[in-house]
Amino acid sequence: MIILASASPRRKELLARITENFEVIPSRDEEKTSYKRPHLYVQALAKHKAESVESSAKDGDVVIAADTIVCFKGRILNKPKDAEEAADFLRMLSDKRHSVYTGVCIIRKGAEKLSYYCKSDVEFNDLSESFIKEYVASGSPLDKAGAYGVQDKGVVRRVVGDYDNVVGLPLERLRQIIGE
Repeated sequence: MIILASASPRRKELLARITENFEVIPSRDEEKTSYKRPHLYVQALAKHKAESVESSAKDGDVVIAADTIVCFKGRILNKPKDAEEAADFLRMLSDKRHSVYTGVCIIRKGAEKLSYYCKSDVEFNDLSESFIKEYVASGSPLDKAGAYGVQDKGVVRRVVGDYDNVVGLPLERLRQIIGE
C-alpha cells in the first residue's frame, strides 16, 4: 500500500494520475527546519513528514511525503499567513521569474528511504492591483506556497521545467521510483 503523507488535495490528484492504490494519512507534526538553502529545506521537511507518518505504515508499505516552496531572490515564500501577506507575495512576484522547489521523501517501511528534489522556474504575468485584490479575495492563494496556484487563470505566463512540480508533486521521477 502507498501512503500519501499530505492533506493537499492537489498532491492527492497528482498521485491518483499514477496509481489508484493509496491512502492519505497527513502528517500532523509542526514543519520546521534550520536549512536555508531551498533544496535542502524542502527535502528536510518532506523527510520529517514521511518519518512522522511511517509509524502508521506496515512492513512493505511505501510512504510518500512532499513539501513545496517558492524561492525569489534567495527568500523562501511558504504559504502566506494572511491575505495581506498573500497580496505582498503576488506584488513581489509580478512580472518576474522565480523558482519552485519540491522535496520528496519516499520510505519503504522496513527497507529503504530515498529523498530528492525538483526545481522549476516560473515566469509571472504582470499582475494589476485589481487582479491581486480579486485573486486574494477568492481565497485560492491562501493555502499555497508563494500565494498562487499555477493552475489558476491569469497568474503564470510560463513554466520552465516540470509543471507538476509547481503544482506540488513531480510525477515523472516518482513514477519511476514506485514502479507503478
